Amino acid sequence: MSIEVRAEHISKTLNTTVALTGVSTVFEAGIVHGVVGPNGAGKTTLLRLIKGLLKPDEGTFEFIYHGKVCPAQEAISRIGYFPQEPSLYPDLSVWEHLEFFRDLYDLNESDFRKRAEELLAATGMAPFKDRPAGKLSGGMYKKLGLMCVLLNHPALLLLDEPTIGVDPVSRQELWDIVYNVAGPEMTVILSTSYMDEAERCAKVHVLQDGKLLADGQPQSVMENLHVTNFAELFLKHE
Repeated sequence: MSIEVRAEHISKTLNTTVALTGVSTVFEAGIVHGVVGPNGAGKTTLLRLIKGLLKPDEGTFEFIYHGKVCPAQEAISRIGYFPQEPSLYPDLSVWEHLEFFRDLYDLNESDFRKRAEELLAATGMAPFKDRPAGKLSGGMYKKLGLMCVLLNHPALLLLDEPTIGVDPVSRQELWDIVYNVAGPEMTVILSTSYMDEAERCAKVHVLQDGKLLADGQPQSVMENLHVTNFAELFLKHE
């Protein structure tokens, strides 16, 4: 069962920078959400707040799990977080990383092997499971980090600009993986500054200068704001 997140009037200041101001939105369960905006819009801050790595200065988050409000700490334990730059060990192989996270998540051996083989097949990484992380391409490195996060079957997956810095083919492959794992058992919230990726999401949450410009289905957002694409939207609001 996936988690729904309701944000109410979220504000956050980091040092002297106002990162978010009065953001209210709903991340419905079981679909792929895009938090879309240029650099400095507040995307990473919002994801870190949802994960509990930061606390809001104002406002609250409500987590809905199995149809009921879930205590924040219980919800956070079911959240997988993928940062912009996953921290992997260059000398450990792909398989050794999966074993490391098996122990971290305290998975039993049979469940671990089944899940690991599923992820290796889904990502196309099976032929490279003995390769050290330090010798992986940028796209493969991101896939390994994503596998490590997915190993524990999170009910909510937070992806902070997962496609940044990778080639176009790897971008497409990462999106395919996201849609393969999304569904009734997992909510996905993905941040991106690539405007063309906004339209791949079931719902978008558009941020600029820490404020929510709009949210909803991509086509509806564009129609309501009288633009033909998301790049035009941000140019219009500069």
